[in-house]
Amino acid sequence: MSRDQAKDKNRIVEQLGKMPIVEAACRQLPLPRATYYRWRKDDVAFAEACDEAIEHSTDKINDLAESQLVAAIKDKQMGAITFWLRHHHRSYKAKLEIDASVRQDYQALTSEQAELVTQALRFAGLTNKENSNGSE
Repeated sequence: MSRDQAKDKNRIVEQLGKMPIVEAACRQLPLPRATYYRWRKDDVAFAEACDEAIEHSTDKINDLAESQLVAAIKDKQMGAITFWLRHHHRSYKAKLEIDASVRQDYQALTSEQAELVTQALRFAGLTNKENSNGSE
């Protein structure tokens, strides 16, 4: 590895530590993204350093975003309040209700297959049928 390549690898890791976006980090050097990805493929230590830098800068941005969200909630911004409640309070989460009926026709199945289907439907909560002879 040439001295310049080592220097560029260190610089890209440094940039990724500030902003977890490969495109932006490469643009700062400037370095083609294809080179970055080739280096990652060929140099495990470089790839690990990049992953660690990306994780670190992602954590910093997440902290910043959360602090901004809290500030918006304190400023009584309904969008921020709604977002927080939908993602952190059970009563405000989006709900999906499924209503279905299952018709069971076991004529083409062996008794063993019919029992397996009945068990699968029962485990899925789609029936409470206990046996395959048609009685509940």
